[in-house]
Amino acid sequence: MIIERKIIEFTQNQTKILKTGFGRSSIDDTVLEKIVYISDGLKVKGFAAYPKIITDKSPCIIWCRGGYGNAGILDNFYAKGILGQIASWGYLVLESQYRGNDGGEGKDEFGGKDLNDILNLIPLAKEFEFANTDIWGIEGWSRGGLMTYLTLTKNHDFKAAVSVAGISEVECSMTESNFMKKLISSHQEIIDENFCRSRTILNNLDNFSRETPILLLHGLKDERVPVHHSVDLSKELLKLNIEHRLILLENGDHFLKSHKPEVDEFRKNWFKKYLKNGAK
Repeated sequence: MIIERKIIEFTQNQTKILKTGFGRSSIDDTVLEKIVYISDGLKVKGFAAYPKIITDKSPCIIWCRGGYGNAGILDNFYAKGILGQIASWGYLVLESQYRGNDGGEGKDEFGGKDLNDILNLIPLAKEFEFANTDIWGIEGWSRGGLMTYLTLTKNHDFKAAVSVAGISEVECSMTESNFMKKLISSHQEIIDENFCRSRTILNNLDNFSRETPILLLHGLKDERVPVHHSVDLSKELLKLNIEHRLILLENGDHFLKSHKPEVDEFRKNWFKKYLKNGAK
């Protein structure tokens, strides 16, 4: 249940900058709301974005943020750009900051009970009369990729998924990269083998959705989440005959900044194929 909704407005200068980074339609043709909703009895913060003009029922997409705690939450500015872009493609987009963040109640568990904060976005779509609540996609970047993978072990109703630089393995040794060490050590007090195994999708593929085609995008020069995270997952998905596509981008960093236009096109076309053209 959504208990607070507020439309976010922007100054002329902010709008100009956003259009430069995300395109005119992402900004002019969409609405962004800051929301507070109930998840497991906790007040959790998030966003909703959708087209200004709706001519047909809009499929729904959940966007999973990266980072941990308040490092990586979306502020209003980036929410407008990132979520507004997807909304401009014709979708209702819902995002959770995860419990304990951005002034919300509870504690971020990095893929523990906070997975419910993603799953509990699904019934919220009924509060938007234009939403097609039968058609869902999900996308995550970095830690958001990890959240996407784990969500797909809990819910098999998503018709498409996208993961960009997603984390597929959590190592307790924390030796892989400085970024991964910093990210995981945020949970210093509860780091143990069970914590790591339960958040490593490579150990939890038995319950992974067989019905959700997934697009994996990763930069070959990613120094934060090394490219083997997506390559290793792709190998396992092949063994399970799960429909997916792996795209590795030459010289791409963690954020794929130098590949933004093509990455946007890959994502847009994947969702269009499965949430619109191929939706059943």
